[in-house]
Amino acid sequence: MAKTTGLGSSTLDSEPRLRDSHPVINKAFILGAGLGTRLRPLTEVCPKPLVPIWHEPMANHALRHCQNAGIDHFAINTHHLPEKWHETYPEDSFNGSSLQFFHEPTLLDTGGGLRNITHFIGSDPILVYNGDILTDIDIRRLIRQHEQSNNLATLALRSSGDNCNVNISGEQVTDMRNLLATTPGTHQFTGIYCINPGILDLIPEGEVVSIVPAFIELIQRQQLGAVVLDEGDWCDIGTPEAYRAVHQKLRNTHPDPIHPEAIIHPDATIDSCIIGPGAKIGAHARLQNCIVWPGVHVPSERSASDSILCH
Repeated sequence: MAKTTGLGSSTLDSEPRLRDSHPVINKAFILGAGLGTRLRPLTEVCPKPLVPIWHEPMANHALRHCQNAGIDHFAINTHHLPEKWHETYPEDSFNGSSLQFFHEPTLLDTGGGLRNITHFIGSDPILVYNGDILTDIDIRRLIRQHEQSNNLATLALRSSGDNCNVNISGEQVTDMRNLLATTPGTHQFTGIYCINPGILDLIPEGEVVSIVPAFIELIQRQQLGAVVLDEGDWCDIGTPEAYRAVHQKLRNTHPDPIHPEAIIHPDATIDSCIIGPGAKIGAHARLQNCIVWPGVHVPSERSASDSILCH
C-alpha cells in the first residue's frame, strides 16, 4: 500500500472548496461500477466507492478532490447495487455539482465504460478518476500539463509503489504492463488521467474492453503523456487490511473518531474505535479498535475487537 500519512484537506475535510479561476477541465468520470471483490465482505452491502472512509462515502472524497480543481459535472458508472448510489445522492448532486449515473447491466470494463458515456463527454476533455482510491495528489497540475500537450491522454503516475508497470521517457509513456516488450516498469499508475474525446475512436462501441489497448495505441503514436505526482498521498483501498490501515493513519490527522451524531449508551465500553454518524451502541457493549459504519446498530452486550462492523 502506498503511504497514507496525513491525507490532506482537499479530500477529507468539509471546508468550502477552492476553485481554479479558469478551469481547463470541468467534467470528470468516476469509475464506480467494479465489483470490489478484494474488499469483500465490505462490498456485499454497498459498492466499493461508497464504503465509508472517516464517516462518509469514499466517493465524497474523490468528488471533493475534483471540485477543488474546478470540476463541476460528474459522470459515474454503476453496476453492483446501483440503488445504493441513488440512496446516497438522492438529488443526483453533491455539494452543488451535478451527478449523472450510467448503469451497466453488463460490466463494460474501463474502456467500454468510457465509450458508454460518449454523450456526456461531447467535445470536451475530461478527467477520469478510479472510484476506489483515496488521494490528495495535485490533479490541477495533471490538468495543466494535459492542456499544454498534444496528447490524447495524460496519466498521473507515482515513482514508487506496489505495482510499478509503466515506463516513461521524459513526459511520455513508452510502455505499460510490458506489452511492448521494452523493460520492466518504473512507475505506478494512480488510476487518474485526462483524456481528449478523440481517444473514443480507439474504443469499440458496445464492447467489454479495457482502456489499456487504447493506451498502447497512443504510446505507439507518441500521444500518451505522463506527469509524476509524488507529493501528497495516494492509497488503493483494495482490501479490508488496507481499509483498516488507512483509518489508523487518519487518526493522526483527523479529529472526532466518534462522530457527534453517534449514539452510545453510557454503560458501553469503547476503546480506540471509529464510530460513524447515526450508529447506535447498546448497553454493556464492549468494542475495542473497531470501525463502526454509519447507521449500524451494535446490540447490548455485544463484544468485538479489531473488527469492521458494517451491518
